[in-house]
Amino acid sequence: MTTAVAPLDVARLREEFPLLGTTAHGRPLVYLDSAATSQKPRSVIRRITRFYERENANIHRGVYALSADATAEYDRVRARVARFLGATPEEIVFTRGTTESINLVAQSWGRGFLRAGDEIVVTAMEHHSNLVPWQLVAEQTGAVLRIAPVTDAGELDLDGFAALLTARTRLVAAVHLSNALGTINPIRRITELAHAAGAVMLVDGAQSAPHLAVDVAALGCDFFACSGHKLFGPTGIGVLYGRRELLERMPPWQGGGDMIASVEYQRSTWAPVPQKFEAGTPHIAGVVGLGAALDFVESIGLDAVAAHEHELLGYATERVAEVPGLRVVGTAPMKAAVLSFVMEGAHPHDVGTILDREGVAVRAGHHCCQPLLRRLGLPATARASFAAYNTRDEVDALVAGLLQVRKVFGG
Repeated sequence: MTTAVAPLDVARLREEFPLLGTTAHGRPLVYLDSAATSQKPRSVIRRITRFYERENANIHRGVYALSADATAEYDRVRARVARFLGATPEEIVFTRGTTESINLVAQSWGRGFLRAGDEIVVTAMEHHSNLVPWQLVAEQTGAVLRIAPVTDAGELDLDGFAALLTARTRLVAAVHLSNALGTINPIRRITELAHAAGAVMLVDGAQSAPHLAVDVAALGCDFFACSGHKLFGPTGIGVLYGRRELLERMPPWQGGGDMIASVEYQRSTWAPVPQKFEAGTPHIAGVVGLGAALDFVESIGLDAVAAHEHELLGYATERVAEVPGLRVVGTAPMKAAVLSFVMEGAHPHDVGTILDREGVAVRAGHHCCQPLLRRLGLPATARASFAAYNTRDEVDALVAGLLQVRKVFGG
């Protein structure tokens, strides 16, 4: 039996986000770029301010109360993140974001365990952050990069992916929810196929963590990367989940303070995981803000968020079909939160500029997915991306703005 999910009180929710009450070019701001970064609720803003005003101290090693309290809060949030992802605190590494998390795995696990002739499989829909690090480590190790195909609808060709897996496959890296198309990939099935081939599985969860309930144990993946700033939290803070057995075998990526057990002039030994991967003073306020963001998400419920966004995406897909010459890019049956499109006769940058004058903020460009858009025969798209705080009225404003674009470019 499916449990009913109480609908979001979006009007009340929006009151928590100060920036949503502002204007752009004299019009009420319609913010449709949450795939790039989400807006921040007052609870997160206040928590970060309180930390700097009343709690600021460096963590670890300090014997005074202020440092001890900051350390306790840092450790509390690590445990909070672990619960959010279905992991243990020892498996949670704090980074600057999804990009750094993936680079950490590439440079630590990749350089430590990949050899010439080994193969890395990624999908054709990957963000540059889950492609370029593997290109670099392939050059460094002699490994070979293989690309799993996608269909014209922007769906992973699962048979084509499976056909790439061989005894030489050492790692599979796949996006959970595409930032450019909204496609939700079947990560559990991808992971099963990767493990059957003897490969390690990394998931780019930058987009899925803010929109879908994530349980890394249920997904079965070995690594999962996500960012705080897409999850109502501050910029400059991210998370890498790594299966403890793998983290313990991996060498440090960066050296410095706080990641060591002991240091001599000629050699050092390392702190246990996860501290082994957190060299130097971390973004303490960012961790504190991330904890507040997760509390906020839990208070509204990811199931309710997903249901609201699903309904909103369906409504937006129907409404934009009314705009002459507009074509949605990415029509996989499993989608979330993202609506990319092109308009006949209008470059996406022009679309974005005219929409901005109407108070509507969308992203325009290749969305850090140049190879994917080339595969689809496009230089760029315009992209509206949604979050829990968006409304049907804002979709209507988007469509009204697109009709203005149509008037400018004819039709």
